[in-house]
Amino acid sequence: MPKKISKDIPLSEITLRRYEKPYATTKRELTRKLCLSVGLLQPGDSRDVVVDIFHVLLNNRHKKILMNSEEIKAKVISARKRHKLPIQGVASSNVRRQLKRLKDLYLVENIKNQYRITEFENMSVIFEKQIKNFYLNNILERVEEYFKEIK
Repeated sequence: MPKKISKDIPLSEITLRRYEKPYATTKRELTRKLCLSVGLLQPGDSRDVVVDIFHVLLNNRHKKILMNSEEIKAKVISARKRHKLPIQGVASSNVRRQLKRLKDLYLVENIKNQYRITEFENMSVIFEKQIKNFYLNNILERVEEYFKEIK
């Protein structure tokens, strides 16, 4: 039996889902649909703290405010209380983990432990430049290489 040298761990991955056209009643609901669309949130998931983290950063984009993870955590807690949502998953470690997931999708960047939406840019521009043209294109090229290799 040949010795396996590497595990089947993907170098990068993305989940994309298609939902109905955006008509959400609140900005939080719109943010939630975006998180569902790009795989940051699973359908039916009750643990949706990533939505509030992303929403806090989106709200600060216009003000061009950088925040550390503890400031984000405090804003998330107050937002969840305001929306009468349970304060589950708002531990500092989970906030940092969710920020890393947002960062891995190029939606968020950090500068000296301060987080912001990438370059305070519009989300449509981030999607076009970072996700569609760079991230998704690299994944598609590699998948295409596998299709070509199998003869």
